[in-house]
Amino acid sequence: MPTPTDPPALEATERILQEIASVGRRLEATDLKITDLTMTSSSIRADIAGFKDTADALDQRLTAVEDQMTSLPD
Repeated sequence: MPTPTDPPALEATERILQEIASVGRRLEATDLKITDLTMTSSSIRADIAGFKDTADALDQRLTAVEDQMTSLPD
């Protein structure tokens, strides 16, 4: 029966530890990507809110111009 200090057991343990480290690095990279996507999504939402505010302001100005035009004599 192999013991944990036998060379094949040490090699297998080393491979397992390397794989665990690799998975850990991939999880960190994925977490960074998710964080980046979340920040991008928040930025897009802020842009959309800004566009909506601009559209609302333009609509109010257009309504004011229309009101002025209807009050002009023919």
